[in-house]
Amino acid sequence: MALAERGVSVTLIGQHRPGEASPAAAGMLAPSVERASGPAHDFGLAARDRYPSYLQMLAERTGVSVPLNRRGILQVALSANGIKGLKKTALSTTRWLDAKELGKLEPALSHGLGAVFNPDDGAVDNVVLLGALRRFVAASDRIEDVQDIVSTIDATSNSCSVKTTSRASYNAGRVVLAAGAWAAQISGARFARAVSPARGQLVSYSSAPLRHVAYGPHGYVVPRGDHAIGGSTMEDVGFDASTTADGIRKVRVAAEEICPSLALSEVDAWAGLRPATPDMLPILGVDPEHPALIYACGHSRNGVLMAPLTGDIIADLVTGTPLSHDLSQFRPDRF
Repeated sequence: MALAERGVSVTLIGQHRPGEASPAAAGMLAPSVERASGPAHDFGLAARDRYPSYLQMLAERTGVSVPLNRRGILQVALSANGIKGLKKTALSTTRWLDAKELGKLEPALSHGLGAVFNPDDGAVDNVVLLGALRRFVAASDRIEDVQDIVSTIDATSNSCSVKTTSRASYNAGRVVLAAGAWAAQISGARFARAVSPARGQLVSYSSAPLRHVAYGPHGYVVPRGDHAIGGSTMEDVGFDASTTADGIRKVRVAAEEICPSLALSEVDAWAGLRPATPDMLPILGVDPEHPALIYACGHSRNGVLMAPLTGDIIADLVTGTPLSHDLSQFRPDRF
């Protein structure tokens, strides 16, 4: 989207696969909770704050209004040790809510002993977002959408060629590798070998007793319209995107510990495959030896959060625009 908006012609090559992370995610925008350090943390905050203008532009282009929740995130304390730990690690931008304040703000959390309130964090409806992006792609005369899978990339200093599983070939001045959990399977993308699939199982409850995203000791609950999402596991099982009875049980226990009234709701379950890296940070930037190849993969737990800003950065790299963010922690050759 960002490249097309700058007048660049784009060939988008990819196919839907079982377990792809973007539609399976809970859509959290939680850089204050699942936070990194240094410039990576600053990037996460900037990514969160990019969302309002990004969604406004997307609505203007497609007519789709994507639900955005920026009410803040609650980290709920359920024990004395929980209070101590949360207060110790809280950012200076947060506020502590005592039990009375928490119960008034979210009656369904009145059993909590208090909570850290992280303003401006929240969640986006990533399913509606993906639908809006598909509409944008279909309507754009600058984007060619090819239903295929890239198998090989051959990069030089000023161009790239790619081959697909259907034996088609394409050439371009720049190739952006954004293949999710499957990035390491593409021959020639040497730094993508650090990306591996990490399964996350989630549940959807048929009620939404909360207005705020809430974290507990072992999981989270994300309100989304008339239902709520609970998550999530982190499993090294390769490309197995199936759910398990034990995994769903763990997710339900974690979510219902946070919000006990969810136990009365009907439940659906699914799983997604996160594109994880060893340090859980994305691989974002130009291949130092083959600058025609640009990496935008391995976003781990924060793919939805970082997506719009990653698009901006990729557009900057392709068009030679000076970067406004420090990408040193994301450099492709760090592993």
